[in-house]
Amino acid sequence: MSSLCPFAKATTGGVCPMKSDKKPDKSGGGAACPVTGKSHGSENKESGADRAAGEDGAEDPRVVPAKCPFGYDSNTFKLGPLSCMVCQALLHDASKCKPCSHKFCKACISRFKDCPLCGADIEGIEPDAELQALVDRFIDGHARIKRSLAGGDDQAAGGKSKVIYEDVSMERGAFLVQQAMRAFRAQNIESAKSRLSMCAEDIREELKSSEDNLDLCSQLGAVLGMLGDCCRTLGDAPSAITYYEESAELLSKLPKKDLELVHTLSVSLNKVGDLRYYGGDLQSARSYYARSLDVRRNSVKEHSAVASQVIDLATSLAKVADVDRNLGNEDAAVEGFEEAIKCLEKLKLDSEQASLEQRRRSVLDFLQKQLHDK
Repeated sequence: MSSLCPFAKATTGGVCPMKSDKKPDKSGGGAACPVTGKSHGSENKESGADRAAGEDGAEDPRVVPAKCPFGYDSNTFKLGPLSCMVCQALLHDASKCKPCSHKFCKACISRFKDCPLCGADIEGIEPDAELQALVDRFIDGHARIKRSLAGGDDQAAGGKSKVIYEDVSMERGAFLVQQAMRAFRAQNIESAKSRLSMCAEDIREELKSSEDNLDLCSQLGAVLGMLGDCCRTLGDAPSAITYYEESAELLSKLPKKDLELVHTLSVSLNKVGDLRYYGGDLQSARSYYARSLDVRRNSVKEHSAVASQVIDLATSLAKVADVDRNLGNEDAAVEGFEEAIKCLEKLKLDSEQASLEQRRRSVLDFLQKQLHDK
């Protein structure tokens, strides 16, 4: 699957400056607080097909891979004076602890009784509007603050002031996405949503003068999907569905040659299906699952040698079959489960594809159990 970042063409030499070869963390530990190491938030409902499929964590908004879907490694961000030490992203709703005066995002520090930096008891938290205004000005001016990747120039545009973040060499949209990924992983969802909203607004503005730009449409589709994840995690299902549907509408109009685009499109459709499913609207859920299944069928026809595509196809078959069973269409459900099993049994993986083999086996075990329980 292509790891090309949609923002890469805007950077020096057309190469994503923060691209990492590090593989995503499948442990789910990304949702833990980076200071305490403890997880936050309650568990959302999840179907058996979701748990078995995995889909690189894409179906579960609580699990954010270490590798940004745009190709940027969120772990390489350099902390600076405008960052929160808890989520390690730019401050959002900057707040100061009393009496120690250490500063964090409001959502981050609200989880603690003691200051994460000095250990002092937190007697109160008050907003720091002046610091937040400085952060906002930094973000607004980010597009004008560039550094040469090769030259290592420490001066901002005009040479009047020092650049305080190495990452300002990145295109603004990619920078905002990177910040959102860090905040999301630390469960500062409002911060992530704010940065992604800025990014989406920027892309929409660019699209006004370049409606046929496929790269911009692809970027916006991906960002809208991430916004849907934020809303879903916050419990705002209607807004999540709106974002996922807009993402799917945009991506469905683009050429289906890029596997990353196909994956994003099919996942957005599945997520709408999931929310409809949990909301009790099984017919609507089946419709979205079936659309995702069609996307994956077509992808497998063109990329039959790509193992992840075959596993994705089996996952979609399982989702549709599961809904059919709940709707009382047992024959259709059995047919779907059997087709998925055949796909996975024919898939042969080598020893270097251990993670895919584990995923294949997990989905296969789930499918076989469904047939046994009919």
